[in-house]
Amino acid sequence: QVQLMESGGGSVQAGRSLRLSCALSGLAAGPYCMAWFRQAPGKERERIAQISGDDINTYADAVNLRFRISRDRERNTLLLEMTDLKPEDTAMYYCALAHSGGYYCLGYSYWGRGTRITVSP
Repeated sequence: QVQLMESGGGSVQAGRSLRLSCALSGLAAGPYCMAWFRQAPGKERERIAQISGDDINTYADAVNLRFRISRDRERNTLLLEMTDLKPEDTAMYYCALAHSGGYYCLGYSYWGRGTRITVSP
């Protein structure tokens, strides 16, 4: 069975860096899209970074140039490198998996439980 599990969240001061990891297990042969989402209190969940089945990375404007998504196939891990963290980055962060149509992703149907990031001013 497909399972995703996030780790690496915590509390940091603004301007610091942090790395999130998502351990993947139970995957059959791809291709897959993989993404990071986040949800702040009282806000809708939003996708902030994605790797398509063609290995094209896309980012939400709020995190573009600060965050970088990547996958380590040898370790079956999805990563999110975050720099210059801001208080508005405070949220629960989730990794997710979707079946891929190449550049396009066909809906995220597998989710981790989330890890919390709090960024202090």
